[in-house]
Amino acid sequence: MEIQDIMMPKPACCTPDTGLERVAKLMCDRDCGEIPVVESLATMKVIGVITDRDIVCRTLAVGKNPLKLTARDCMTTPVVTITPDTSLEDCFSLMEANQIRRVPVVDEEQSCLGIISQADLAIHAPHRQTAEFLAEVSRPVGSSD
Repeated sequence: MEIQDIMMPKPACCTPDTGLERVAKLMCDRDCGEIPVVESLATMKVIGVITDRDIVCRTLAVGKNPLKLTARDCMTTPVVTITPDTSLEDCFSLMEANQIRRVPVVDEEQSCLGIISQADLAIHAPHRQTAEFLAEVSRPVGSSD
């Protein structure tokens, strides 16, 4: 099984100039916790991601007003991406190594085709593999237990 078989196609995306209020609205409308940030809506080239946690930790938690900020102000870069032909095993490994729960799926030009989440993997992967993945990706940074 490859990522293209289980990814969520055509996710909501934003540009670096999109206001955080709009980004949060996209998350609510799409029931998701991460929005890929693209260079432009014409190219859809992924240049970062913004998560609900990014908004909280990089704005509210440090006393900034999110209503006055854009995706550029708190997005995560560089972005980790995968291609549609990536195997489930390689996807698990990549997400574990980077301790991330979602990954944009891109084509050869880095244009956004979809997104894969730990929930997608949990639904479609073997239970043992899923349990091992969830334990690894949830391990606190710097922990070796």
